[in-house]
Amino acid sequence: MSILSVQHLSHSFGNRIIFQDVSFRILKGEHIGLIGANGEGKSTFLQIVTQTLQPDEGTVEWAKNVRVGYLDQHTSLTPGSTLQDVLRSAFQPLFALETQLNDLYLQMTDASPALLDRLLEEVGQIQETLDAHDFYLIDTKVDEIANGLGLRAIGLHRDVTELSGGQRTKLLLAKLLLEKPDILLLDEPTNYLDAPHIEWLQRYLLGYDNAFVLISHDMPFLNSVIGLIYHVENAQLTRYVGNYDDFLRVYEEQKQQKVAAYKRQQQEISQLQDFVARNKARVSTRNMAMSRQKRLDKMDVLELAKDKPKPSFHFVEAKTPSKVIFSLDKLVIGYDTPLSQPLTLSLLRGQKVALIGANGIGKTTLLRSLLGLNPPLLGTVETGDGLEIGYFEQEVKASPDLTCIDAMWNEYPHLAQRDVRAALAKCGLTTQHIESKMVVLSGGEQAKVRLCTLQNRATNVLILDEPTNHLDVDAKEELQRALAAYHGTILLISHEPEFYTPFVTDIWNCESWTTKVL
Repeated sequence: MSILSVQHLSHSFGNRIIFQDVSFRILKGEHIGLIGANGEGKSTFLQIVTQTLQPDEGTVEWAKNVRVGYLDQHTSLTPGSTLQDVLRSAFQPLFALETQLNDLYLQMTDASPALLDRLLEEVGQIQETLDAHDFYLIDTKVDEIANGLGLRAIGLHRDVTELSGGQRTKLLLAKLLLEKPDILLLDEPTNYLDAPHIEWLQRYLLGYDNAFVLISHDMPFLNSVIGLIYHVENAQLTRYVGNYDDFLRVYEEQKQQKVAAYKRQQQEISQLQDFVARNKARVSTRNMAMSRQKRLDKMDVLELAKDKPKPSFHFVEAKTPSKVIFSLDKLVIGYDTPLSQPLTLSLLRGQKVALIGANGIGKTTLLRSLLGLNPPLLGTVETGDGLEIGYFEQEVKASPDLTCIDAMWNEYPHLAQRDVRAALAKCGLTTQHIESKMVVLSGGEQAKVRLCTLQNRATNVLILDEPTNHLDVDAKEELQRALAAYHGTILLISHEPEFYTPFVTDIWNCESWTTKVL
């Protein structure tokens, strides 16, 4: 049974074509991975099918009464609401039915026999609906999802206005899962989840009876939960049966077949053109030459798709700093309350350290405390001499009017425009990206711009807060290579062991010193 039908979809941003004459169907219960390089249009795809963005051409038709669940990180949350309130709001239609049920019971007190029969019938129908949706197990369901995604550790009675961006995303995801729609549309849901919660979500999606479309650059996670791949490339959407590994194998085979067919045709074209050129002037061979020219004219000439530019990262290195980069003496981090026990430790020159642990235990707060952006509650941080620090923040909101070029010029006003363009192009950005405003770029493209501004500043210490969020496979691999080649010191927050394990020298598990109960 088809729950979504899209016909002849085309959409562009300015002169940048995102989709061109795309048609597809999604069937009930399909588990789909939507993949493609940064900027190919994956998030635009979700905006179009949820009808928050109108396509230039084509139709988007949902089956009748299909409930669509979209993880939209821009959803507004009411100040004064608690996490518990938001989670329970997933069952608002059922609570409305309960209110209706209680009203019917009140009407029964003085109803006539005829009316009583009708009211009893309505009560029975509502009661069946409530039972079918496990209405009386709502609190159990809320606890299960809250525990699975780590919301109980944040505090279910906490006001939503106190949440970080990552905590807010986890709350919206939990609410969405509790709603259990007919189809889930998930745009990189693992970005703000730590390892145990990613494993929990993996198990949940494996057992999910309804359909979902999942965008993720966490390939092990994606590979484990999907059975179909929709690949976005060159304004087209191609369907592949199987998981991500199956897709890679078939995609590479098809690519080689296209290259081989292209080469054969080019050789044939060359031979025909040569024959025509040599024989069209001769009376005896003119007819044969004309026949071959007709073959050339009618030939459907194959073209190879242009390879997307791949990023190249190289962090400019400053002069060698002192041996001790940071020295912590009984440091307690936090805001109103402590997030850590007193910390006494040092980060030394040349160390490459991964900070790991559950969300919300103070990893980002520690980085900001080291940089002097957050004052410590107790203790001290001493910084070494000669430090040139580059900081990649997890969340940065771009100004609505800021272009990619402006973002670079703000950091390097002395550079000529051609040098700015060249630097951005090396990071895998096309001319169309470079001339666009930051706010219209995908999350991965924005990350590449920010990495570009970071890598062109001479540094000897890199402090990176989840730099792989939103990056596609090629960009992740190149960033991994660049960080391995970097001779300076690195302090990195990441939830992706397959990314950081090849180059880090040390792992600091922040769960060993947090004051939070995990």
